[in-house]
Amino acid sequence: MINYTKKITLLLTLALVAFKANAQQTSSNNFSLQQAIDYSLKNSPNYLNADLDLKNAEYKRKEITGLGLPQVNGSVDLKDYLAIPTSLLPGQIFGAPAGTFIPVKFGTKYNATAGLSASQLIFSSDYIVGLKAAKEFINLSKINVQRSRVDLTAAVSKAYYNVLVNRERIKLLDINIERLQKLYNDTKALNQQGFVEQIDVERLEVQLNNLKTEKEKTDRLIGLSENLLKFQMGYKIGDAISLTDSLAINNKEVSTLSSGKIDITKRSDYQLLQSQQSLNKLDVKRQRMGYLPTLAAYGSLQYNAQRQKFDFFDGSQSWFNIALIGGTLNFNVFDGLQRHNRVQQAKIAVLKGENTLKNIEMAAELEASIADISYTNAYASLQTQKRNMVLAQHVFDVSQKKFTEGVGSNLEITTAESSLKEAQTNYYNSVYDMIVAEIDYKKATGTLIK
Repeated sequence: MINYTKKITLLLTLALVAFKANAQQTSSNNFSLQQAIDYSLKNSPNYLNADLDLKNAEYKRKEITGLGLPQVNGSVDLKDYLAIPTSLLPGQIFGAPAGTFIPVKFGTKYNATAGLSASQLIFSSDYIVGLKAAKEFINLSKINVQRSRVDLTAAVSKAYYNVLVNRERIKLLDINIERLQKLYNDTKALNQQGFVEQIDVERLEVQLNNLKTEKEKTDRLIGLSENLLKFQMGYKIGDAISLTDSLAINNKEVSTLSSGKIDITKRSDYQLLQSQQSLNKLDVKRQRMGYLPTLAAYGSLQYNAQRQKFDFFDGSQSWFNIALIGGTLNFNVFDGLQRHNRVQQAKIAVLKGENTLKNIEMAAELEASIADISYTNAYASLQTQKRNMVLAQHVFDVSQKKFTEGVGSNLEITTAESSLKEAQTNYYNSVYDMIVAEIDYKKATGTLIK
């Protein structure tokens, strides 16, 4: 009995663990729009690369900083002279005639040198400007991460709403198919009783088949739009995904979207150009400071040993040391005006940068204006299409009632159904256009993300 109780307890425990795991897995597939955006910021390859570029810029700054720290190197050199070098000494030293030379071999078969050398950069204009440029490069990388975040947020938002719009279209198609299927069945029954012609049945069948085909296409479009959303999020294409937000159309006044003159400094692309312009100005400064000298100090300590036998590890044998310190001052006397011309080129880059900044200011104003007008038009179109959809629904209901009562024609009801479907399609097209226009406007004004 005890063993049976243990088995039951174990099975219940395993079942509970499996249930929790399944619940967690199911929950992990559910995404609101904000959750989808947050997920993409952690998994989108393009955004992750931008973040890695920022980390790489930080390491680059540390690398440049290291140039100003002491540089210490060690070396060990071992030589085995298979043939000892020969030197020529004047012959008169040994009593030989003047002008003659006597070959003499100096040295030992084995030679060893071990030493340390160190240098310290004391002053360099390139190093000073390089540190400032590295700091600015980090700032540029941070702005690039922000721009990637804005682009990703816009792309994920559009893809998310595209899925929602297509799903609403499916719901309407299901309602239309169900309604038309009932009408088709009723008309077919009336035809069998001799009250309507066969052509009336056939017209409705054509309409019904067209609706079913459109639903199949929309089903495939939903799969495609979901895959696009998964791609933007960095989500596995083959995994299931569930969207928890609904397509709620806010009836706010359209005037609340426009905020007058935009603040161009909030746009990441403008900030990128500003950062690039700062680098251009630093380049001018670097070229000008290049006329200044460079000063560095250095020192070296070496130990040298010469042996006829390979016994360098014999502590009783002598090693001879060499030590020195020094300094080097490098300065340019005349370079053929090369640096002067480089300064002029750097100045031109700054002037071009200023023109580019002016151009993007005008382009941003135009882009925001276009997005604002597009939103206003989409909002107005939405209201019109919403009204048209209500009217088309009313026309269809009246036509259906007239046809049922025998005072309307089959052609009238099929025409009304086509108009209703067109109005519904136009309505959801306007819904998506308005959402996209609002996203584009916020992106243009730098207010898409906080």
